Amino acid sequence: MELSIVHISVPEGANVIIGQSHFIKTVEDLYEAIAQTNPNIKFGLAFNEASGKRLTRVEGNDDMLKKVAANNAINIGAGHIFVIVLQEGFPINVLNAIKMVPEVCRIYCATANPLEVIVAHTKQGRGILGVVDGFMPDGIEGKEDVIARKKLLRDLRYKL
Repeated sequence: MELSIVHISVPEGANVIIGQSHFIKTVEDLYEAIAQTNPNIKFGLAFNEASGKRLTRVEGNDDMLKKVAANNAINIGAGHIFVIVLQEGFPINVLNAIKMVPEVCRIYCATANPLEVIVAHTKQGRGILGVVDGFMPDGIEGKEDVIARKKLLRDLRYKL
């Protein structure tokens, strides 16, 4: 087995969701889950088949985001994984709907941070072992940090 790190492209102002699924209809079901949850969100998604033609299936409502999602999925190269790239919305807006898609097995990450995917290569193929999401912590939050965090959540209207 060989290990490699795949750097994920995250466009300015975008978020990425990476997960694992198990069926060709994943690409259409994910499209519907996202579009029905937030019709204003821009997104591209790609799903790597693991059998049959073994194609990367691509959907979305934004051509640039579709291309980024497809390139990231191809670079990861693992079967049955999906990559969603979002703009004008956040993973928190669509993540539960994505998790409820019957074929979805796992979510590896949902982030706007710099992102690396750790991939294992075997004779059979490739698989995701995990992700490196952002950077290491610099310390524990202080009183001012708590105030700033709470203010941010209320400014974004995620808390009352």
